[in-house]
Amino acid sequence: MTVQQTFATLGRSTVPLIAAAIVLDLGVDPALVGVYLAIGAVAGFLTTLGCGGFIMRYGALRMTQVGMLALGIGLSVTTAGWLPIFAAGAFIGGLGQAISTPSSSHLLGRLSPRHLAPLVFSIKQTGVPAGLMLAGLVAPLLVVEAGWRTALLVVAALCFLSVLALQPLRARFDVDRVASQPLSPADIRANVAGVLRDPALRTMCVAMFSFVGLQSLFTGFFVLYLVRGLGYDLERAGMVFAIAVAIAVPARVGWGWLASHLVKPATLLALLGIGMAGATTLVALIDATWPTWAAAAVACAMSVTAVSWHGVLLAEVARLSPPGRIGATTGAVLAFGDAGALVLPLLFSVALSLTGGYGSGFLIGALLALGVGIVGLWRRVNPAARTPP
Repeated sequence: MTVQQTFATLGRSTVPLIAAAIVLDLGVDPALVGVYLAIGAVAGFLTTLGCGGFIMRYGALRMTQVGMLALGIGLSVTTAGWLPIFAAGAFIGGLGQAISTPSSSHLLGRLSPRHLAPLVFSIKQTGVPAGLMLAGLVAPLLVVEAGWRTALLVVAALCFLSVLALQPLRARFDVDRVASQPLSPADIRANVAGVLRDPALRTMCVAMFSFVGLQSLFTGFFVLYLVRGLGYDLERAGMVFAIAVAIAVPARVGWGWLASHLVKPATLLALLGIGMAGATTLVALIDATWPTWAAAAVACAMSVTAVSWHGVLLAEVARLSPPGRIGATTGAVLAFGDAGALVLPLLFSVALSLTGGYGSGFLIGALLALGVGIVGLWRRVNPAARTPP
């Protein structure tokens, strides 16, 4: 599950990370990167909202294979270079990539020791920074050596290979399939309604919206910000990004260990919300005169907070889920994350078009994360506020 999460993240993040080269080659507005991210987020929203029934009916491994196949197809068609095809590729890839997390949560939620779930989920989620690090190192290098189209085709081929690599594992792990599981809009509505009725899960939905949205700004615009806004070359910007997300690997494991042994997950998530708000504010303040190490340090602070919380939150969602419905519940909560990944990049693009600068867009994400953190801490110190009357 860690490996498939790595390749799923690599596939989803490659286009934004080499966007500077694509924008230059096609002569389009950089703000369209936000539109690309938003299209993928819409597709991801649809997937996470409705994937629960498919996971229960066909199995977590099978749906992971379907998702990786769709992601590879989405990347492959994008190489045509025509904007409508770009939109189609973003949608197809978004449909596929979004299956990765709910399917792996369904599997690990069934197999993980309950008291170690935050740590186990955090270890699995290290696939996200690992995928981002690979993308930051490999994709710009491929662009320089062979062009952006070849870079996309290479990553698509890795997605296709992962489909084949997972096949031998299916018989062992997809043993909880329910062939009679209905696949209907009514089941989706009931799943979402169940999540929103539970105050604790509703809180996770709000946090997911804000945190995923902020992470989308970092992964989708940071390299573009360095190249177009601060004058970095693509390889140097990719190296800064890769260094930053590498820090997220031990950070995720560390947060998972803390949530399993010392700090309640809800409290830790609130503190991380405040931390990522501060780090994002520093990102908005980076200046072209800063040395590279200073920009990298700020990016690392962003990575430790905004790119490292997932295992803690997903384990908490799994703990709160009804028995046998971890994948469906995780999908419903993740749908709010995809909504954040839709709304915040669009707001960022609007701010970029209106101001011509990148800082204001990052500050929008910082304010939302700060609000989640403050409200979360207030609820932790005021027990009466945790459950509505």
